[in-house]
Amino acid sequence: MSTTLDPVFEDVASAARRIEPYVRRTPVLSSPELSRLLGASVDFKCENLQAVGAFKARGACNAVLMLDDLHASRGVATHSSGNHAAALSRAARLRGIPAYIVMPRDAPRIKRLAVEDFGGRVQECEPTLAAREAAAAALVAATGATLVHPYDDPQVIAGQGTVLVEMSSQLAPPDVVLVPVGGGGLLAGTALASRRLWPRTRVIGVEPAGADDAARSFHGGDLQPAGAPQTIADGLRGALSARTLRLARAHVDDIVTVGEESIVAAMRLLFEVLKVVVEPSGAVPVAALLEGRIGPGRVAVVLSGGNVDLDALPWVVTRREA
Repeated sequence: MSTTLDPVFEDVASAARRIEPYVRRTPVLSSPELSRLLGASVDFKCENLQAVGAFKARGACNAVLMLDDLHASRGVATHSSGNHAAALSRAARLRGIPAYIVMPRDAPRIKRLAVEDFGGRVQECEPTLAAREAAAAALVAATGATLVHPYDDPQVIAGQGTVLVEMSSQLAPPDVVLVPVGGGGLLAGTALASRRLWPRTRVIGVEPAGADDAARSFHGGDLQPAGAPQTIADGLRGALSARTLRLARAHVDDIVTVGEESIVAAMRLLFEVLKVVVEPSGAVPVAALLEGRIGPGRVAVVLSGGNVDLDALPWVVTRREA
């Protein structure tokens, strides 16, 4: 598959077969109590239990496994706030090649440690998309590595779409699938697969109101600037690419936004009721249910990741002794 072409469903199906030995078949969980609280019958696809703690393992594995031996020998490079960085480092280690990783200096400590544990070679940059892209381009020029973009890559998008392929064998088609959206790779891949496997299911992306470029771009029809995203959901601070916007407008039904308080409340609710650890980015779709943005019915939610710094939970207040 050419890196200049948009993926099609057959690419997602091929990716599912290719990566099967290297990723986990994650469970789908449900909770009558949580469904009652959220006002819908909800099933949760637990990609927080995926290898590296996030769905990113899928796209990274697919992209690395598709490299020919010559390109693979030079290694891979990317920029990421954490989950894609860890996923690419793990995929590179599986293939025995180097991974060069640009991370913003404010990336969560737990995510940087994961990258280093998988053997990724980390270079810090300023916490802006422009700085990340410039540093990654410099690394590629210096090393000859292949850039594996966190989301603007057809092989990555095809790999992320395997979440829906797997869900389709675990669930009857729901009324709605809710997917968090930052750069749009997971949303694009999920929607692409859903249109073939669950054609009557609505696919809705959810993003923080403080990082709403995807919603603005989707509804306006052209790419909108990301600006300076302000959200606890660090994994959703990326901006759509022309490719992911094009795929979203072709296959996605809507993109909605949610507030920070709702994201934190959703994250805590998942801890307390479903008994799973979910990072803020993964809790964003549940925030849409809390805010009443999604009508009643059968809803499937992709819990995209679970890499949380447990020393810095957003509802914990440090108390000093008098």
